[in-house]
Amino acid sequence: MQQLEQNWPVLAVVVVLALLVAWWLFSRAARPVERSRRPDVLDEGAAPAARNQSLIDAAPAASAAWSIPPAAGTLGGVAEVIAAAVQEEAADAGAAEVAPGLPDRPEQPGHPADDLTRIKGVGPKLATLLAQLGVTSFAQIAAWSEVDLAGVDGQLGAFAGRPARDKWIEQAQLLAAGDQAAYEARFGKL
Repeated sequence: MQQLEQNWPVLAVVVVLALLVAWWLFSRAARPVERSRRPDVLDEGAAPAARNQSLIDAAPAASAAWSIPPAAGTLGGVAEVIAAAVQEEAADAGAAEVAPGLPDRPEQPGHPADDLTRIKGVGPKLATLLAQLGVTSFAQIAAWSEVDLAGVDGQLGAFAGRPARDKWIEQAQLLAAGDQAAYEARFGKL
């Protein structure tokens, strides 16, 4: 009780401040908030803007060769497109030799496909995507050059960058050769 008698001015100030804050909060909540609407760039009316209509009507910027996916089970279409792009760049740069496109499937049609999920970094979704691109064996991946790797990497969408980062070519070379001991020494247990 003695402490309360000594600190009554401080207690009175705290109570007054608490009442003022409560009054301010309740009075603020009671009045409606005016929301002003600022004009937007898209507020030009129902019809599209004239300056944008030419962009809407124009053909897509991508060429037809890049927009048509290759048939399932083949890399021929992709290889041709990549080879054509490399040849154009080589002609512009004056290069003497052009790297070949993606290799065709080296295995015979009767051979079963390899389990590409054994490669570290290739899961079921990525294996399905590779199969759609026609990549079904370790031998195919092991035969890739840097140009081939870049061509496939450009078609992997969200998985882009993974083939180089996870060293798919090195893994596929060891798996295609059947050298499980060297694979496990380099990349870990299968």
